Amino acid sequence: MKKRAVALCGAAAVVASLVTAAVPAASADTASTPRTSPLTWKECATKDYPTLQCSSLKVPLDHDRPHGRQITLALTRVPHTAKKSQGPLLVNPGGPGGSGLTLAGFVARTLPKKVAAQYDVIGFDPRGVGRSRPALDCRPGHFSPVRPASVPATHGVEKANLTRARAFAKACAEKYADLLPFIDTVSAVKDMDAIRGALGAKRINYFGYSYGTYLGAVYGKLYPDRVRRMALDSMVDPTDVWYASNINQDYAFDTRHKAFMAWVAKHDKAYKLGTDPAKVEAKWYAMHKALAKKPAGEKVGSAELEDTYLPGGYFNGYWPFLAEAFASYVNAKDADPLVEAYENFGAVDAAGDNGYSVYAAVQCRDASWPRDWGTWREDNWRVHEKAPFSTWNNAWYNAPCAFWPTGSLRPADVSNSQLPPTLLFQATDDAATPYEGGLTLHRKLGGSSLVVEQGGGNHGITLSGNACLDRHLATYLENGTVPRSGGEVDAVCEALPDPAPMSAKSGAARGTALHGLLGHRG
Repeated sequence: MKKRAVALCGAAAVVASLVTAAVPAASADTASTPRTSPLTWKECATKDYPTLQCSSLKVPLDHDRPHGRQITLALTRVPHTAKKSQGPLLVNPGGPGGSGLTLAGFVARTLPKKVAAQYDVIGFDPRGVGRSRPALDCRPGHFSPVRPASVPATHGVEKANLTRARAFAKACAEKYADLLPFIDTVSAVKDMDAIRGALGAKRINYFGYSYGTYLGAVYGKLYPDRVRRMALDSMVDPTDVWYASNINQDYAFDTRHKAFMAWVAKHDKAYKLGTDPAKVEAKWYAMHKALAKKPAGEKVGSAELEDTYLPGGYFNGYWPFLAEAFASYVNAKDADPLVEAYENFGAVDAAGDNGYSVYAAVQCRDASWPRDWGTWREDNWRVHEKAPFSTWNNAWYNAPCAFWPTGSLRPADVSNSQLPPTLLFQATDDAATPYEGGLTLHRKLGGSSLVVEQGGGNHGITLSGNACLDRHLATYLENGTVPRSGGEVDAVCEALPDPAPMSAKSGAARGTALHGLLGHRG
């Protein structure tokens, strides 16, 4: 599921030249912008983000009926401080279902001050999410432990998981029948344009991670003349939403889990689980089997163990904590660190219930899913044989789509030759949005430039400690320049080293703040 960027672009990309994006100067772009914004901003500062402001915006539930029922979007802003503004920079952390309110503060704080000062950084909770109203919560406690095992080794286990999936879809139908037809990507994109209008901007700048890249691509398709600059990080493949994309993830996450096992083996002095990655992995699966029989702390069964270790596939900064819990359980028969790891990385709280409800609503509505469970069974057993780490866990996560109460839309064709130069970022070993998807989106967005993190396995790579990547992002946002190499990849940045085992002096890994905002599954 991965390719090496250097094989595609050669050494030329490493010394890629810079070309200026053909967009009007910022002063011309903002001078004619009306200042009659209907938004009222109020201070909502936090310790971390002391200049954060909050507002809300009413938008149509059905954009084809603009004067019909209205819903409310929650917004945040860090206002520009420079004399000349480059306009609004909308940001989104992905999902579907991720809250973007705090991301505005994070982006404004983490970008170079000179660059951040030129933008009004705008965060928003998409429809159904977080502080937007109404907010979805189809079945509170859907992920409460201990759940049935993910792998349906018996008819009873499969039946129990199918019952859960049907119950979730039924609960959504009963609570939100009037909303579900309008919880989808295109509706969220039209909301983004309503935000643009409320801000009084002719065009927006946009920066999105993960599913946020799909939002950006669809926005660019619907409103190409309203895009000024667009940066996308960790890209969704727009050609396989969403059933196929989840199958592709299963292979990639298994590969990433094996990378974690190899890292544990490399640090045998710290974890004492052996120096052979295959044998270390066998110990992990033995732990998995044991927890299926006797959950740790009456909380962590085999399904919860998968939930706990899946975030390690998104961000290697979690590896030291996950390895400590693994080693304690295996070597010392101490399950307390494992329970703590579950509570930190795998447990789903009320915000998670909301996020999952929106995730399901968007994915099940956006595109067609097999309605015959036999298709799911056949496909996932085939994938599980090669990639057992999270295949069935992921299948059950998405299984409500087999029983979803709404019909399906057709995904947008995001092919686009009308956008200004866009800047794309992709890690070669990303599991959540595999590398090939980044290449696909790059080909579809004419004039885009692709920056690759060579050997990187994290999901969400800019503003996460890699100075090379961040220089490309900052340069683009400051003056619109993008790298060009003449090859398929326009610039290559080397990945940061994997983390070291925890020590008394260990602090939070680089990128932890970002990945806490991006969450998982999206």
